[in-house]
Amino acid sequence: MQQEIIESVLAGNDTLALLPTGGGKSLCFQVPTLVMADNDRDGEGLCLVVTPLIALMKDQVANLRERGILAAAIYTGLSHEEQRVVFDNCMYGPYRFLYVSPERLESEEFMKRVVQLPIRLIAVDEAHCISQWGYDFRPSYLRIAQIREVLDVPVLALTATATPEVVEDIQRQLGFAAPNVFRTSFARPNLHYVVRQTDDKQAQLLHILQRVPGSAIVYVRNRKRTRELAELINQQLSAGSGQQVADYYHAGLPSGERNAKQQAWKDGKTRVIVCTNAFGMGIDKPDVRLVIHYDLPDSIEAYFQEAGRAGRDGEQAWCVLLFAPKDEQTVKRRVANNYPPAEEVERVYQLLCDYLTIGLGSGRDAVFGIDVEQFCTDMHLPFLTTYSSLQLLTQAGYIVYNDEQDLQPRVRISVDKEELYHISESPFQERLLSALMRRYTGIFTDPQFIHLDRLAEDTGSSEFAVNSSLIALSKQHIIRYIPAQRISTVHFVVPRQNEVNLSATVYQNRRENFEHKLQAMLEYAQNDHYCRSQLMLGYFGEQDAPLCGACDVCIRRKTATLTEERPLR
Repeated sequence: MQQEIIESVLAGNDTLALLPTGGGKSLCFQVPTLVMADNDRDGEGLCLVVTPLIALMKDQVANLRERGILAAAIYTGLSHEEQRVVFDNCMYGPYRFLYVSPERLESEEFMKRVVQLPIRLIAVDEAHCISQWGYDFRPSYLRIAQIREVLDVPVLALTATATPEVVEDIQRQLGFAAPNVFRTSFARPNLHYVVRQTDDKQAQLLHILQRVPGSAIVYVRNRKRTRELAELINQQLSAGSGQQVADYYHAGLPSGERNAKQQAWKDGKTRVIVCTNAFGMGIDKPDVRLVIHYDLPDSIEAYFQEAGRAGRDGEQAWCVLLFAPKDEQTVKRRVANNYPPAEEVERVYQLLCDYLTIGLGSGRDAVFGIDVEQFCTDMHLPFLTTYSSLQLLTQAGYIVYNDEQDLQPRVRISVDKEELYHISESPFQERLLSALMRRYTGIFTDPQFIHLDRLAEDTGSSEFAVNSSLIALSKQHIIRYIPAQRISTVHFVVPRQNEVNLSATVYQNRRENFEHKLQAMLEYAQNDHYCRSQLMLGYFGEQDAPLCGACDVCIRRKTATLTEERPLR
């Protein structure tokens, strides 16, 4: 449906496109942007692309530049100077695409500058994130509606997964002038959906991995379990060869280690990746033959998205959910963990303010790095409900909590320029200091985010040599060097309040919706009569989907007729 979507955008219509993963969504905003720029009298035309996937935006920028199309990206870790250069390039140069993470929309400075750019189209990727009824709601997406108030341009919203309620909510939240939805079927006839009900998930996991050859993903909900299961798979399936069959992945690993694990799996050096849901978005590996969910996801949408990473080459693939009788009670406990009592949320807020020494009426726009596990230990708080409280406080507009971001290394030169002339450094240190001063203005007053790869290029050395020299200069007290790190941050949107008010939209309505989604997921797992593919498609509004004939239920009940109303309709 790419042509119809592109024509709708070029006609100036607000457009929502629901295309399956791998369906070529990016082309739907890239082509009309280039056409509009060509037709513009001044040759101007910029598309603002909002996407939560930083790795994906970097890849798309690189791919566009390889084709001679100028594109840029703004995301966490860029210095003020680097952001200024990007804005100036987009303002005065023939740039066509500016990719931004939704969290950038929280910055008032960014909002002031973005409205000055020659923007002709706003593209919103992973648009289900804007809906409070979606499975991955992100409050920062709501700021897109504010941009629309000052930019009279069409918006193209793109997603691979949305229920009818989410489809309506996306259009409402983005202020569509009129309903306008392009939808392809979510049916993936090459995928076989299976639920294995078992009391021994580990045995079933190993059995399935032995039976189904090829690349595999195993999703779990616990970081510790990723390592445990990867070790189990290696012990049982390596057949004494010592070769690594499986590896593990979660958001708490350093970015370099995550990238290396991901690349080894994509290259086929590792067959199985055991991971949390931090893995997979934006990864287009076509030959995944098997996706196993060791734990029950929170919703049909999340399951469909993650299972859909199998079989993108159109060949036969398997999506298996392992379900134990005790899982029902485990799942129901998630409601209490995700939505603790309102008084507990307020207690976390007040203790957080005390912990960060923020007085009543102060703290607006302050940003703090925080180790949430240490905060919980110091303040005697349970981790799960504390983490959920931070999410609820974000949705309520009191704070913006960002979980474990990769921060680039930072440097500030501690001595003044005059003093530098009288300090004896090695020739390499002199070249490095010159490169720092040349690249990063303001480095004498504030810590600047730096790029080790660019400094290595400037000095004709390696990143390792640059890092080692920076450490040495720091020990000499010539600079202050903060190496790359992963850190969670809390941004106080409003001054510290005397009390917290959680509206029904933020708390009660979302809690009920969460319970509804969990119940739908349980019904899917416990279903023993309806075609699993048909159940799933019915949930997304495809009421007349045919039997797949290949899921575990269809195979067991080949002659069954589905005359009863589908419970997930």
